[in-house]
Order: sequence, then structure tokens, then C-alpha cells
Amino acid sequence: MSNHFQNPDWEAIDAILTTCRVIAVVGLSDKEDRPSFQVSAAMQDAGYTIIPINPARESILGEKCYASLADVPKDISIDIVNVFRRSEETLSSAEQAVAVGAKSLWLQQGVYNEESAKIAGDSGLVVIMDRCIKVEHALRGRRRG
Repeated sequence: MSNHFQNPDWEAIDAILTTCRVIAVVGLSDKEDRPSFQVSAAMQDAGYTIIPINPARESILGEKCYASLADVPKDISIDIVNVFRRSEETLSSAEQAVAVGAKSLWLQQGVYNEESAKIAGDSGLVVIMDRCIKVEHALRGRRRG
């Protein structure tokens, strides 16, 4: 990993988690033992709307699946694109996040790609990499204390 990219400070992450309520999850699995399912279920339980991006399924967590971000109807405003894919497979997610007007590109813990960060960041998206959205959400209250 290169040290060029730096995640936003916790205040900026808190602002994203406070103002952004719709999360498109790229690579969401319907298998309950997978991190993508567990994290998405926790965020759904916390009041976020989850949009599963999985071309192989019709629905996950009670929500209609879409084959790609581009397939999500235009009247659904995506705030966060949360990516559960290998680091080298995130470029198209970054490009699609820009195209759909997302506010943030969030690459889950263990996922890091400087080129994806540049694509999204250059278009004004807040980029968070190698962090778990569920963990960051859980830490919000403690940080405010």
C-alpha cells in the first residue's frame, strides 16, 4: 500500500454517516455468514436504506437487487457506494459511483485502491478506504463523548 491517500478525519466520516442514508452495496452476498451481509444488515438495522448490487440475486435483505449501480433507477438517490470487492476490482465501482452522483465511495476493510480513490476524489466524492462502515458507525457515539 502506498501512503499517498489518507482517509478523512472522524468528523468528516461522522458527517457522511449522519447525512447520507442510502447505501448501495457492491458485492453484497445473500449468505448470512459473509461480512457484506452482516455489515449491510447492521446498517439496515441502524436505519439506513440498503441497495444491493448483485447481478446473481433478485433480492437480499428484503431489498431488490440491481446488476450494477447504473441499473439503479434514477429516482433513487445513492449517497454511499460501499464496496465489498477485491481492491483490483474497484475501478468500475468508482467510475459508476461518480456517474450516479454518489456523495461517497467507501471501500470496506481490506479494500484499498489509489486509482479508484483518485477517480472518485477528483469528482468530489468523499473517499474512505480500508475501513468498515459498521465499525465506524458504532464508534460515532464514543467519539462524540
